[in-house]
Amino acid sequence: MIRNKLEGMFFSEKNAVVLAVSQESSNFAATYSVMMKKTLLSLLAIGTLLLSSCGEYNAAMKHGDSEYKYEVAKACYVKGQYTHAQDLFSSLLSAVKGTGYADECLFMMGMSAYMGDDLETASEAFRKYYQSYPRGVYVEEAHYYAGRSLYESMPDPRLDQGITTQAIAELQSFLDNYPYTRLKEQTQEMIQQLQDRLVDKELRAAQLYYDLGGYQLNCLTGGSNYEACIVTSENALRDYPYALPERREKFMMLILRSRYHLARQSVEEKRIERFRQTIDEYYGFANEFPESTFLKEAQNYLTKSQKALKGESIEE
Repeated sequence: MIRNKLEGMFFSEKNAVVLAVSQESSNFAATYSVMMKKTLLSLLAIGTLLLSSCGEYNAAMKHGDSEYKYEVAKACYVKGQYTHAQDLFSSLLSAVKGTGYADECLFMMGMSAYMGDDLETASEAFRKYYQSYPRGVYVEEAHYYAGRSLYESMPDPRLDQGITTQAIAELQSFLDNYPYTRLKEQTQEMIQQLQDRLVDKELRAAQLYYDLGGYQLNCLTGGSNYEACIVTSENALRDYPYALPERREKFMMLILRSRYHLARQSVEEKRIERFRQTIDEYYGFANEFPESTFLKEAQNYLTKSQKALKGESIEE
């Protein structure tokens, strides 16, 4: 998983004495308060002193007081020891509750988890932050990373997409709360990619129903697999109106194919109506995609459906 480890907010791992402000993220970094800068700059003085070995981490976990443990945790973050930093920040959350740096501790715990690829924990920490500290120093950043962490957890399209749906909701909530954020464009791009993943899952399901064809026992809906393909595709087109054109084209072609084959296998009293629906489907497809690579196949379904309505044989 590719990630800009600086995130425009903290320190370069290659040079722990320079605040990381890349060209891409400089605008976002500019939103940070003077308090944050002073806090992070204080890490420069302690980073190399505290972490000459793992001994400081172990000592802080076992015997360190809260202040010492907090400084070691920040130094671990600076050194890129994100698991250690996460452990220390997490162990401090109860102890620093009600203090002036309770919110920073929670945010840094979330960033440590995020940088260490513990994305589920990171999202939960960021969500807890913006819910607990709606006026906190890092509330905008926390809201953004709550969604981004879920985005980076996006599962394979063959798997359950619950996380994908959560990520969309979280990122959309970020845009709703910060409509003029300088992260608007990249957040919208993430939402689009997440929606594409949901569309991809529906397309795979529709294709599977079509491939199963007339095998009645394989259809969980009680009807035929062709009917299930039509319903799945139509729902996807309705639910995702901004799906990429090539995805819409595939859904509409699956509907056309399924309507034709459903008509062919129908009982006599339903055949006429279903062939008419196939013809209607063809014109809808041809009007939207007049240069489609599927057009020749679509025209074949039109011709055969017209023959069927005239009572002519359409045997393959």
